[in-house]
Amino acid sequence: MSEREVTVDAAGERLEGFLSLPPGTESLVLFAHGSGSSRFSPRNRMVAEQLNQAGIGTLLFDLLTADENRVDEVTREFRFDIPRLARRLAAAVDWAAGEPDTAELNCGLFGSSTGAAAALIAAAERPRRVGAVVSRGGRPDLADEALPKVQAPTLLIVGGEDLQVIELNRDAAACMTNDPHLEIVRGATHLFEEPGTLEEVIRLAIDWFQHYLRHATAKAV
Repeated sequence: MSEREVTVDAAGERLEGFLSLPPGTESLVLFAHGSGSSRFSPRNRMVAEQLNQAGIGTLLFDLLTADENRVDEVTREFRFDIPRLARRLAAAVDWAAGEPDTAELNCGLFGSSTGAAAALIAAAERPRRVGAVVSRGGRPDLADEALPKVQAPTLLIVGGEDLQVIELNRDAAACMTNDPHLEIVRGATHLFEEPGTLEEVIRLAIDWFQHYLRHATAKAV
């Protein structure tokens, strides 16, 4: 396993991240963290580690700068700035396409909470580069007019007890034209803290990315 800290040049901002590449991997999944989260998120790190064990590369990185994060912890003004998050995620996709060790990898996006909206917007803006999207407890409804433009196969995972978010995901899926799949994990609340529920998210995500990213042809933006 190749693991290193990286600095992602994203839309003019330098964002810190962790890049992990299993030997012989054909794919790379970029993580878009949700409200108030970071590359140190224990849930996303757990997901990333399991993806790595399944042979899928991962890039965990912060969508906010250190200064923005400090402000956001008090005001929460940046975590719902979806255009900012999406712009940086799309730029990170471009960054990965220009790096020697990731340029030929097939790209997927894993978004949580508000990060799911950013992932869908980035996928809509980079249709030739993003090959699959997975949302965990996401707010795809916040992607608004980008939803019908998403071409990448999309998996929406929601906890069975997260009733409001289920409806928001159903409404968003109805606006999409790529036949997204909604998977409801029984007994799970918004953060998938219940025993076995995050493991089910991981299983679903691995299956989705392996199906849609393996043997695909990475294309330039």
